Amino acid sequence: MPHRQVRGKIRYTSKKPEMLDQERGREWFAFTHHGDGSTVLRAQCEIEEPAPTVLRDIVYSVGPDGSPRNLHVHLTVGDAFMGSGWFNVTAGPDGGTIECESYGPSIGRLSQTVAFDGPIDGMGTHPIIADAFTTRCMDVSRGPHRRTIRAYLPSPDHRGATPPMAVEVKIDLEYVGDETVTTAAGTFDCRHFRFVDDSDSGMGGTTHPHYDLWVTADKDTIFVQGGVSGYMQTWYELVELDR
Repeated sequence: MPHRQVRGKIRYTSKKPEMLDQERGREWFAFTHHGDGSTVLRAQCEIEEPAPTVLRDIVYSVGPDGSPRNLHVHLTVGDAFMGSGWFNVTAGPDGGTIECESYGPSIGRLSQTVAFDGPIDGMGTHPIIADAFTTRCMDVSRGPHRRTIRAYLPSPDHRGATPPMAVEVKIDLEYVGDETVTTAAGTFDCRHFRFVDDSDSGMGGTTHPHYDLWVTADKDTIFVQGGVSGYMQTWYELVELDR
């Protein structure tokens, strides 16, 4: 087959004193990299703590130029159906549109067409592996620096646990530097990034704690390890990888 597959698993643990280093969830992911440069990301995420539990399935497609094409989200919260949505994106340097068709018991049937001006950096899809994929928008040749990125999310909730609809978010992304990191999946040359949410245009108008993540310093930009500080006190680690 002309395409290339990358698969793996990320373990979610806690840094809260009462459940230090205990597993609180997990994520399986698969990238399909096509010969024309386009990529499809599939991910299944299970969050067990804090309650209610969250089960998320996503399929996210980007074009050869890295611009988003479409996204499908299916969400279960507390073992009950929360919603399902499909997003179609037409994006260019001068702007574009996002069409959303979704359904959830609390919102009914929703149809959205959102027009935006200027470029966007992608769709924020909530899986941890997708956070690493988003860092591709940073120009690391500039060295350590910070810039504001612009994305549309299917949910402004910190866990993505609301019915799918298109919401714009602006958040700062910082390139910190390069480090070598070892996890259960191996030893990797990584780039260290940090998401910083300091403005009211961030995650639902509330400040998201700083989120540090280490991503492979190669063309695949695979999540290796990371964690969120503040009230969340979460940690994530790559435990399986098959290229």
